[in-house]
Formats: sequence, structure tokens, C-alpha cells
Amino acid sequence: MYQSYKNVERVKPSGLELQDHLVGVQRVTKVTKGGRAFGFSAIVVVGDGNGVVGHGLGKSKDVASAIAKAIEDAKKNLVRIPIINQTLPHEQKGKFGGAKVFLKPASHGTGVIAGGAVRAVLESVGVHDVLSKSQGSSNPHNVVKATFDALLQLRSASAIAKQRGISLEKVFKG
Repeated sequence: MYQSYKNVERVKPSGLELQDHLVGVQRVTKVTKGGRAFGFSAIVVVGDGNGVVGHGLGKSKDVASAIAKAIEDAKKNLVRIPIINQTLPHEQKGKFGGAKVFLKPASHGTGVIAGGAVRAVLESVGVHDVLSKSQGSSNPHNVVKATFDALLQLRSASAIAKQRGISLEKVFKG
């Protein structure tokens, strides 16, 4: 799922205290020859509040099993996100489908200035101070994936130093 990102650190769910956030549940309908067949689709974000987060989609005939399937799917897609002092290391834009998300680090005490699906993802990651703007589509599936696109592009100072082959002090001196 995250093959196009170079420095994505995959995480195993064992030993982590994961909390799940239900982003949305939709009732879906399949029209057949015999009438309408109703089902449910759920999107869930799980995270440990300390930089590990994942999202998942579950579909079933009833809500409870759709949510359970979504949680299991989210645990299979866990990744580590760099966090510095309870905020993001730098500004980042993410895009998926028609949804665009802009994330900007904020000073301590600002809080999570985000709505809906973006807020669920950022709280699951463990970011406490961030400004965000969501543009375009408000479809929760696309907004969650656009937020993940932005988060997966984030790089810590140590990752930049390693990539450039220089010391951490040189990254900050220019």
C-alpha cells in the first residue's frame, strides 16, 4: 500500500497499546434482480498516540462486524510517523483523489486545529499541536488517505542527515 514512499517504517501491532477512532460508517446498497441488498462500510484509524498509525476499511452486512474488519485491516497497515515535541517536523501537503490536506506545525498549546477525518488521524498519531486545512473532496475515505499521504512524506532531521550523508549539526547550519 505504501510502496511509493521511500522511508516508510512498517510497524508490527504486537506489544502496542492501540486505540481506534471510527472515522465513518456508510450504508451501502447493492441493487440485484431480487431487490436491494444493504450492507455497511466502515473506515477506522488506529494508533498508539506515539507516532504509530494505520487506517483500514471494513465491509459487512452489519455495522459491528464492518468495524471489526476495519480495525483488523488498520492493524495490518501500521507505519511510524516522525513527531518532534508533539508536533510535526515541517509543513506538508497531501493529496488523494479529490481531497487535499495541508498540515503545518504549531507552537506548544495550540491544539489540533483540524476537522473530522484529519483530526482522527492526527490524534491517533499523537500530534497535539498542529494547524491543518482540508480542501476539495470531503469524502472521509479520501481525506484519511490524503492525510496519510502528507504524513508519510514527513522526514525527521536525522533522516535528512542520513540521506545526505552529513552530520545532524550540518543539517541545521545549512
